[in-house]
Amino acid sequence: MKRVLILGAGGFGREMYYWLLQHPDCGRTWEVGGFLDDRKEALAGFGLPVGVVSAVKDYSPNDGDLLVCGIGHPKIKRPLCEDLRGRGARFLTFVHPSVVLGGKVELGEGVVLCPGVVVTSFIRLGDFVMVNCCSSVGHDVSIGAYSTLSAHCDVTGHCSVGESVFMGSGASVIPGVSVGDGAVIGAGSVVIRPVKAGITVFGNPAAAAPV
Repeated sequence: MKRVLILGAGGFGREMYYWLLQHPDCGRTWEVGGFLDDRKEALAGFGLPVGVVSAVKDYSPNDGDLLVCGIGHPKIKRPLCEDLRGRGARFLTFVHPSVVLGGKVELGEGVVLCPGVVVTSFIRLGDFVMVNCCSSVGHDVSIGAYSTLSAHCDVTGHCSVGESVFMGSGASVIPGVSVGDGAVIGAGSVVIRPVKAGITVFGNPAAAAPV
């Protein structure tokens, strides 16, 4: 029986705790053992039956553990996951049982697909991509490592999303449009033209904020 530890005891990490309990492998091949977080009292007042078992910086990976990333923002999760993996930690690729997966879908290490997600066909999701509740990824899409789609996002066919991209809740990318590495798409935005690396866009149609 493996022990699953959730990286991050913030809001998304606490959600992950309950998504993990709903997976058929929970209690069969692994069990949720607690959280990794540098804030010792991060879970105070929430009444969870498991707690923070170690600070991230003090955690020593072992063969009996699997980690799952409970951090949404790419700028926070990327350095932590890279550090832990460099120390030998192994990450669970988590697919909630309510997820709809089509064919020819490639999922990297540490990917998290939350309840109600639809991932169709001929898709590649890089390491540590997170797709939150009720979002959809259309055919022939690639999403780079460490990117995050918040709830109710829609990435349509033939799109290319770079690494460490953050899409706010309800954001959409129309077919064939590319989003560069490190870009931020504001909540509710509709992307109809390519987004350059490292910039923030918002609105319908999505555009960069004026300087």
